[in-house]
Amino acid sequence: QVQLVESGGGLVQTGGSLRLSCAASGSIASINTMGWYRQAPGKEREYVASITRVGTTGYADSAKGRFTITSDNAKNTVYLQMNSLKPEDTAVYYCNMYSVASNAAYWGQGTQVTVSA
Repeated sequence: QVQLVESGGGLVQTGGSLRLSCAASGSIASINTMGWYRQAPGKEREYVASITRVGTTGYADSAKGRFTITSDNAKNTVYLQMNSLKPEDTAVYYCNMYSVASNAAYWGQGTQVTVSA
């Protein structure tokens, strides 16, 4: 079966950086879009960033200028470089991969990011 595993989360101080990774294993049809979402305590899960198979990127306003999403399509892997982190970035970060051909979305279990003052 398909499994997405995130890594790279942890505790960092304000202004610091983290690089998240998410790799998919198992039989997955061609992925059209990869993305990152996050969910903070007491809040709904929100969109952070996305990247298409051809490299077109999109970012939430909160991520623009600070976060960079990249991918390795051959490895079904997506990354999120997070710089200038703020306490409000504290959340569980989830990766997502979507296949148009399969009309299927895949989600990881999440990785905790905590930014301290």
